[in-house]
Formats: sequence, structure tokens, C-alpha cells
Amino acid sequence: MEIINWKSILEALLFAAGDEGLSLQQIASVLEVTVEEARDNVADLTQAYENEDRGIYLVEMAGVYQLATKKEHAPYLKKLVESPSIHTLSQASLETLAIIAYKQPITRIEIEAIRGVKSERPIQTLSSKALIKEVGRAEGAGRAYLYGTTSEFLDYFGLKSIEDLPPIEDDNEEGFNDEEADLFFHKFQELD
Repeated sequence: MEIINWKSILEALLFAAGDEGLSLQQIASVLEVTVEEARDNVADLTQAYENEDRGIYLVEMAGVYQLATKKEHAPYLKKLVESPSIHTLSQASLETLAIIAYKQPITRIEIEAIRGVKSERPIQTLSSKALIKEVGRAEGAGRAYLYGTTSEFLDYFGLKSIEDLPPIEDDNEEGFNDEEADLFFHKFQELD
């Protein structure tokens, strides 16, 4: 008979659900158990957090369960958020931010067309750092969200207005390709 660690699975589900949390019905559905069994699993996990010295606990708000940090750790969490190193942006986020800054208002689909890769995560990161925000809806089917920069973006990069962004220089694509080819052939000749 297989022993299933429901607390561990439930903890992983709640972590993955993040701020949205999960209802008892959702938990029961995913775990393929009854609502009563889901409630028992939630109670077991809640008890485990209370009995152990953990930095998180399980909270219920409006019928939805989610993981939260303990209040006594707030000073450390504040330091983390205010730390300069936490404000660094990944290459994907910087690319996405540059596209939004120069092409705003712009939809996620348009950003992805320019980048050539999915951009949901960088958009979420930039939104959570308040560097971009939804500024409206596009016309047409689906009415996609339009994104633009915020005043926090201007502060972050030391700009007075969006017009202070440096102009985009058009690279000569043919010259760029020649340079790449020259580097390739130079490396190739070194191998001979």
C-alpha cells in the first residue's frame, strides 16, 4: 500500500497557488479526495506549522487557504525588499521593460512578437516592482491589456519624463552580419 504525504503535497500546491490560494473544493479536486478529507489535510498542515518553528503559516481568508509569512519576521522581510540587490532585473525583464518603455502602450502579444519568446514572467516581475502597469485595453478581439511604464520606472532610471529615454539607434544589419561572419572565420582560421 502506497503511503502518500498529503501535507507535503498540499504545501506544494499552496506554494504554487501563491496569493490566489486554494479553496477546499480546489484542494479536494486536485488531491482527488472528499472535501472532508481535504479539510482534515488542511487542519493537519495548519497544526504542523503551529507545532514547528517555521517562518510561514496557513491562513484562511474568504474561504481560500494560502501560505503567509509570520508577522514577527516582518523586519527581515522589509530589509529584503529594501535591499539594493533585490532590485536588479534579469535580462528578460530588462528587454521587456525596454520594449514597453519605447513602444507603450503595448500588449503582451506585441512584446512577445518583438522578443520572440514568451514574456508573461518578465511582465509579472515588472508589475510586481511597479515599473509597469496596465494602462488600458486594446481594441479588437480579446481586448488584451495594454502596458506602459510608471512614475516608479522614471525614478528607478533617474528620468524626468519618458522623453528623456535615449534614442534608439538603427544598426546596419548588413554590417552587423559581416562583423559576425568575420569573427566566425577568424576563429575558424585559428583552428587550422
